[in-house]
Amino acid sequence: MKRNYSIAIDGPAASGKSTAAKIVAKKLSFLYVDTGAMYRAFTLFLIENGKNPCSEEEALSLLPLFEMKEDKEGHVYLKGRDVTSRVRENDVSNEVSYACAYKAVREKMVELQRKMAEDESVVMDGRDIGTVVLPHADLKIYQIASVEARAQRRYLENQKKGIPGTLEEIAKDIERRDYIDSHREHSPLRMAEDAIVLDTSNMTIEEEVEEILSLFSKKAGVKWNDTEQSL
Repeated sequence: MKRNYSIAIDGPAASGKSTAAKIVAKKLSFLYVDTGAMYRAFTLFLIENGKNPCSEEEALSLLPLFEMKEDKEGHVYLKGRDVTSRVRENDVSNEVSYACAYKAVREKMVELQRKMAEDESVVMDGRDIGTVVLPHADLKIYQIASVEARAQRRYLENQKKGIPGTLEEIAKDIERRDYIDSHREHSPLRMAEDAIVLDTSNMTIEEEVEEILSLFSKKAGVKWNDTEQSL
């Protein structure tokens, strides 16, 4: 049996990657790495320090000072401060695609992400996990959903968290982020050649998780025991 396994889940904004990845990681007793939260934390760092995320020069000026970490409970810390909820607010969401497009920023984050995967079995979700971060992952998922389905999910999530915003505003932001993510120069959003497409537009989160676990069992050649929640 391999010492470490890796599952890479890529796809556009609000396609349900993070929610499914967290549950899959918990069931497999793997480490969940929220790569999007890493970029969000850096974006928040720029905003709080009065820097413009749209300016590469301003963004890179703070990169050497950036410090963040994630724990197994899913909390995100920026210089020791819990910013788990803060990084999901609209001002960060509106700017994160710009901040994460810079080559130096992505190289720094990829370095951190690969180190995590070296140390233990992981489930990672993001935009370039299967193509750049973990090109040899045991399972690569490219998760998609319609703009309408994604906007509805994000709208409901924001309502639960008390984050303001209309359904129409969220849909427009998702379309804008799709364009930026897929057209950026460095590590653009694209599907790895050996990835499996998973359309979650009409799937429940339970169905998503079950499908990912089934695919992992087949691809990695291991038997998944749902009763014992182990391999």
